[in-house]
Amino acid sequence: MIYRFLKRILDFVFALLLLILLSPLLICVAIMIKVDSKGLVFFKQDRLGLHGRVFKIYKFRSMVMNAEKIGSGVYSYEKDPRVTKIGKLIRKTSIDELPQLFNIIKWDMSFIGPRPTLVYHPWLFSNYTIEQKKRFSVLPGVTGLAQVNGRKKIQWPERIVLDVKYVNNMSLFFDVKILFKTVFKVFSMQDVFNVYKLELFDH
Repeated sequence: MIYRFLKRILDFVFALLLLILLSPLLICVAIMIKVDSKGLVFFKQDRLGLHGRVFKIYKFRSMVMNAEKIGSGVYSYEKDPRVTKIGKLIRKTSIDELPQLFNIIKWDMSFIGPRPTLVYHPWLFSNYTIEQKKRFSVLPGVTGLAQVNGRKKIQWPERIVLDVKYVNNMSLFFDVKILFKTVFKVFSMQDVFNVYKLELFDH
């Protein structure tokens, strides 16, 4: 499909440009994270990518180190004390997702596509049906159709249906439409909090 090839090129070019343009912001956020709490600047985690291949997703760390071992375990909630001061800010503004620009340059991800799932949640790759595995036939995205249609408010089976719908209808027009909806949600800060998995459930 011609658009899939074109999309990879556009992803790479725009990700590189954004990294250059946003480099002062990225450096400032990294410094603030280091000053605010002890630990690494980036949070890395295994996710399922194209054709079920495992890759490391990057985010800015927004919680204290080893947060999953204290408090409420792998679940985070509003006013969770494990979220750092800077973490609260970068989560609300989705700045914590910016390191995924590196994932895009590595062609692990795209700007638009199904959000990459955990290797074990909602279930193992081998447990997806043939129809559901269509979501893995394209690169996972920083944002996607499910994220602009309810995000964490909808259950996984419905999310996957939306992911497959995206794959079946992928086009430049569809991607631009999702992009504009994402920008609106980010600036209006919709769906910021609701209970979600520690550092991992998607924006």
